Amino acid sequence: MIAYAELDSSINPITKDFLLRVITEAHRDGASFLVIRLDTPGGLLESTKDMVSAILNSPIPIVIWVGPGGARAASAGAFITMAADIAAMAEGTNIGSSTPISLAPSEGEQPDKDDPARKKILEFVASEARKIAEKRGRSKEWAEKFVLEGKSLTAHEALENNIINLIANSREELLQRLDGYELQRDGQRAQLRTAGVPLKTYERSLKEQVMNYLADPNVVYLLLTIGIYALIAEFFTPGFGVGIGGAICLLLALLGLQVLPFNVAGLAFILLGAALMVIDLFTPTHLALTVGGVVSLLIGSFMLFNFESFEAPALGISPINIVATVGTITALFVFMVTKGLLIQRKPVATGKEGMIGAVGTARDELNPTGMVFVQGEYWLATAIDGPIKPGESVRVERIENGKLVVRRT
Repeated sequence: MIAYAELDSSINPITKDFLLRVITEAHRDGASFLVIRLDTPGGLLESTKDMVSAILNSPIPIVIWVGPGGARAASAGAFITMAADIAAMAEGTNIGSSTPISLAPSEGEQPDKDDPARKKILEFVASEARKIAEKRGRSKEWAEKFVLEGKSLTAHEALENNIINLIANSREELLQRLDGYELQRDGQRAQLRTAGVPLKTYERSLKEQVMNYLADPNVVYLLLTIGIYALIAEFFTPGFGVGIGGAICLLLALLGLQVLPFNVAGLAFILLGAALMVIDLFTPTHLALTVGGVVSLLIGSFMLFNFESFEAPALGISPINIVATVGTITALFVFMVTKGLLIQRKPVATGKEGMIGAVGTARDELNPTGMVFVQGEYWLATAIDGPIKPGESVRVERIENGKLVVRRT
């Protein structure tokens, strides 16, 4: 039996756990080898190291296939591909660009080659790449270039430069080319057989799918902000059930935060921003606290997932996501605070005084007296501008002897 699984997401702790489970179950089920289809933008260093270690020490041979066309083994994906017993790529795919994102220069910017911290981290990651390449007999020079220079290769270039073993454009073609393929493993020569051998696919469980979705910082950030402000909205509009949705969003966000490394200070800034905005609803600061809350929310948003190691661009929060979220929240609170200030400036009208100027509907014909419906109540009213037919709109002018004096609007 041949085991088969797919890794088509960023490299994170959930992806790592899935790979370890598949290797264990495939070996237990008696698989002769494991084929993994890979398409990833990269991932976290710790998860990558664990996955590489699992592949290098797997009890069964592992084949990594970067495919189909359009797929990529970027960043951490290059390490995982090179660690395989057999590495394959489809035409139209690429591999490499493994420079840690926090150390990669911005467009048009030259890296500071004399920065000791930068040199130390780069050399560490490059040494990991060299070790993997040496273990599998691949090009150590190109493994270094992936890290130190951010280079990437197409499938044919990777084959020519001894990074991969073969090119296959489909899973079926891959299995055909693997039939009879010989490899050296643990000092012994082994030959793979695929013709007539059944293929068993290992898929993510529902829990793994949900947790992998929650391992996206953009999703966690949205759930966190929606949850916080939904609970705030529940406080001001009880009975609408938004608090239940907010609580669910917060719980899901907390699950995501358990998976992803996050900055506690960033989370504190986000909570502080929410607190300042809420206080501004009760304190006449004329939006001063709201402005402070927005600044705090922005700082926290950019700090929340400020990774300091080997990660993919996909593992950061999109600036567009941050701006859109903070902008929406700001507009909402500015509206609420402004509305509150306008209400505070209106003259207080209670009891019968609150009826003056109110608009209602004639229930009877007012000629000149009849019943009207105003502010949810029935009143006896007198028309002062001639007969008023049932259903016509009326406005209260004054109250005399317990009766409303009205005119048509």
